[in-house]
Amino acid sequence: MNTKQALVLFAHGARDPRWAIPFERLAERARAKRADVNVSLAFLELMEPRLPAVVTQLVQEGHKKISVVPVFLGQGGHVLRDLPPLLDELRATFPDIEIHLSHAVGEDESVQESIADYCLRTIAE
Repeated sequence: MNTKQALVLFAHGARDPRWAIPFERLAERARAKRADVNVSLAFLELMEPRLPAVVTQLVQEGHKKISVVPVFLGQGGHVLRDLPPLLDELRATFPDIEIHLSHAVGEDESVQESIADYCLRTIAE
Protein backbone atom coordinates (compact mmCIF):
# COMPACT_ATOMS: atom_id res chain seq x y z
CA MET A 1 0.00 0.00 0.00
CA ASN A 2 1.45 3.36 -0.99
CA THR A 3 0.78 5.92 1.71
CA LYS A 4 1.36 9.61 1.25
CA GLN A 5 2.87 10.19 4.69
CA ALA A 6 6.14 8.82 5.98
CA LEU A 7 8.10 8.86 9.22
CA VAL A 8 11.88 8.73 9.24
CA LEU A 9 13.62 7.83 12.46
CA PHE A 10 16.99 9.56 12.18
CA ALA A 11 19.86 8.17 14.24
CA HIS A 12 23.61 8.71 14.38
CA GLY A 13 24.97 5.35 13.26
CA ALA A 14 27.87 3.24 14.53
CA ARG A 15 30.52 0.85 13.26
CA ASP A 16 29.03 -2.10 15.13
CA PRO A 17 25.84 -3.27 13.39
CA ARG A 18 24.41 -4.44 16.73
CA TRP A 19 24.07 -0.79 17.71
CA ALA A 20 21.14 -0.44 15.31
CA ILE A 21 19.06 -3.23 16.86
CA PRO A 22 17.13 -1.01 19.31
CA PHE A 23 16.39 1.46 16.50
CA GLU A 24 15.11 -1.34 14.29
CA ARG A 25 12.85 -2.49 17.13
CA LEU A 26 11.63 1.08 17.58
CA ALA A 27 10.76 1.28 13.88
CA GLU A 28 8.93 -2.06 14.10
CA ARG A 29 6.89 -0.81 17.10
CA ALA A 30 5.95 2.36 15.21
CA ARG A 31 4.92 0.34 12.15
CA ALA A 32 2.75 -1.91 14.31
CA LYS A 33 0.98 1.11 15.80
CA ARG A 34 0.41 2.98 12.51
CA ALA A 35 0.18 0.74 9.46
CA ASP A 36 -0.93 3.78 7.41
CA VAL A 37 2.48 5.47 7.80
CA ASN A 38 5.67 4.32 6.08
CA VAL A 39 8.29 4.11 8.86
CA SER A 40 11.96 4.11 7.85
CA LEU A 41 15.33 4.34 9.57
CA ALA A 42 18.05 6.68 8.35
CA PHE A 43 21.51 7.36 9.69
CA LEU A 44 23.82 10.36 9.78
CA GLU A 45 27.03 8.39 9.34
CA LEU A 46 28.75 5.02 9.66
CA MET A 47 25.60 3.07 8.65
CA GLU A 48 23.24 2.82 5.73
CA PRO A 49 20.84 4.03 4.58
CA ARG A 50 21.63 7.70 4.92
CA LEU A 51 18.90 10.34 5.15
CA PRO A 52 19.14 11.62 1.54
CA ALA A 53 18.75 8.08 0.15
CA VAL A 54 15.74 7.36 2.37
CA VAL A 55 13.97 10.61 1.49
CA THR A 56 14.68 10.12 -2.22
CA GLN A 57 13.20 6.62 -2.06
CA LEU A 58 10.11 7.87 -0.20
CA VAL A 59 9.56 10.62 -2.78
CA GLN A 60 9.94 8.09 -5.62
CA GLU A 61 7.28 5.97 -3.91
CA GLY A 62 4.90 8.93 -3.96
CA HIS A 63 5.06 10.21 -0.39
CA LYS A 64 4.18 13.89 -0.05
CA LYS A 65 4.66 14.37 3.71
CA ILE A 66 7.77 13.22 5.51
CA SER A 67 8.33 13.66 9.24
CA VAL A 68 11.89 13.33 10.50
CA VAL A 69 12.38 12.46 14.17
CA PRO A 70 15.93 12.62 15.53
CA VAL A 71 16.30 9.60 17.78
CA PHE A 72 18.82 11.40 19.97
CA LEU A 73 18.55 12.18 23.68
CA GLY A 74 19.08 15.90 23.09
CA GLN A 75 19.50 18.68 20.56
CA GLY A 76 23.29 18.30 20.36
CA GLY A 77 25.70 19.19 17.59
CA HIS A 78 24.50 16.58 15.11
CA VAL A 79 20.88 17.65 15.43
CA LEU A 80 21.66 21.37 15.53
CA ARG A 81 24.53 21.58 13.00
CA ASP A 82 24.55 18.48 10.78
CA LEU A 83 20.86 17.77 10.25
CA PRO A 84 19.57 21.23 9.15
CA PRO A 85 21.84 21.46 6.06
CA LEU A 86 20.80 17.95 5.03
CA LEU A 87 17.14 18.93 5.30
CA ASP A 88 17.72 22.23 3.49
CA GLU A 89 19.29 20.34 0.58
CA LEU A 90 16.43 17.83 0.49
CA ARG A 91 13.82 20.60 0.59
CA ALA A 92 15.58 22.33 -2.32
CA THR A 93 15.74 19.06 -4.26
CA PHE A 94 12.09 18.23 -3.54
CA PRO A 95 10.28 21.58 -3.18
CA ASP A 96 6.81 19.99 -3.46
CA ILE A 97 7.41 17.64 -0.53
CA GLU A 98 6.57 18.67 3.02
CA ILE A 99 9.47 17.71 5.32
CA HIS A 100 8.82 18.29 9.01
CA LEU A 101 11.56 18.10 11.65
CA SER A 102 10.70 17.21 15.23
CA HIS A 103 12.76 17.89 18.33
CA ALA A 104 15.11 15.18 19.52
CA VAL A 105 13.10 12.32 20.98
CA GLY A 106 14.84 12.59 24.35
CA GLU A 107 13.48 16.09 24.91
CA ASP A 108 9.88 14.88 25.00
CA GLU A 109 8.40 14.80 28.51
CA SER A 110 6.85 11.35 28.07
CA VAL A 111 10.15 9.92 26.85
CA GLN A 112 11.96 11.42 29.83
CA GLU A 113 9.31 9.98 32.13
CA SER A 114 9.76 6.52 30.60
CA ILE A 115 13.55 6.72 30.92
CA ALA A 116 13.29 7.84 34.54
CA ASP A 117 10.92 4.94 35.28
CA TYR A 118 13.32 2.50 33.67
CA CYS A 119 16.29 3.88 35.63
CA LEU A 120 14.36 3.56 38.89
CA ARG A 121 13.35 -0.01 38.06
CA THR A 122 17.03 -0.96 37.91
CA ILE A 123 17.56 -0.21 41.59
CA ALA A 124 18.23 -3.45 43.44
CA GLU A 125 15.76 -3.85 46.27
